[in-house]
Amino acid sequence: MTYILRRMTSTIAVMAMVGIFIFLLLRLAPGDPADMIAGKSATAEMVAAIREKLGLNDPMAVQFIRWVRDMLGGDFGISIFSGRPVLELISQRLEPTLSLSILTMILSVTVGVSFGILAAWRTGGLIDRLLAAFSALGCSVPVFVIGYFLIYFFAIRMHWLPVQGYVPIGGGLGRWFVHLIMPTVALGLGYIAFIARVTRASMLEVLSEDYMRTAAAKGASSYAMLFHHALKNAGVPILTVIGISLAYLIGGVVLTETVFNIPGIGRLVVDAINNRDYPIIQSVLILTSGLYVFINLAVDLAYTLIDPRIRY
Repeated sequence: MTYILRRMTSTIAVMAMVGIFIFLLLRLAPGDPADMIAGKSATAEMVAAIREKLGLNDPMAVQFIRWVRDMLGGDFGISIFSGRPVLELISQRLEPTLSLSILTMILSVTVGVSFGILAAWRTGGLIDRLLAAFSALGCSVPVFVIGYFLIYFFAIRMHWLPVQGYVPIGGGLGRWFVHLIMPTVALGLGYIAFIARVTRASMLEVLSEDYMRTAAAKGASSYAMLFHHALKNAGVPILTVIGISLAYLIGGVVLTETVFNIPGIGRLVVDAINNRDYPIIQSVLILTSGLYVFINLAVDLAYTLIDPRIRY
């Protein structure tokens, strides 16, 4: 509990610095939302009136205090362009993003850990060599390149899968899953390679320990050696890389949703950046930053469940 309270205190400080950075970055970046709202034919008086209405003429310190005060009260502001509450816009785009993220992590963890275990168990074999080639490919090829290749081959040439778009779960579980196959694979390949490489390295280190040779000499089965002995002791690095992948997934979703035309939070952020819609950008960034910090805290606490020797 002391460790959790200490981490929560540091989290408040981190989120405060993140909030200041986000606020200043948006205000100091080129572009004025008042100019974009007014249009190219607007006069200086019209632009000034819009800035006054939006509160952009106030000192930045006043704008920042007002933003923090409203946010702590649960008010994340109103979109400059749509005029709708930001939380309402985010909630409407949440399902596609969560669906893509959850499926990607399930695929990445399941396939990545499995491949890593097999490669470590048969080190130097065919699976190990294939994993090395796949890892180099998955970690070096950008998501959008993989996405466009999948679209060209499976959608345009073979006509097996839809090109783009998203179908809500309420529109049918089968159609929902089919529309997410290519985005999930495109986003997950890099994470599969990353998790598999770390799993292989961690498992190899554990399998070379004396107690593993003793277990083999006593006649322990391959299943018991891999999953009851080796995987538990190799779990901390694997859990760390899974937590890192889950945090980095937040950024990868933005690009994937753009490539596959998925109306999720990533697309919402891209449109907001193009329109200089400050309330949306600030809200999404502060929420994702908070999620990133929470994931790191959860991973640290989960270490004690895997390895009882770890104490805080």
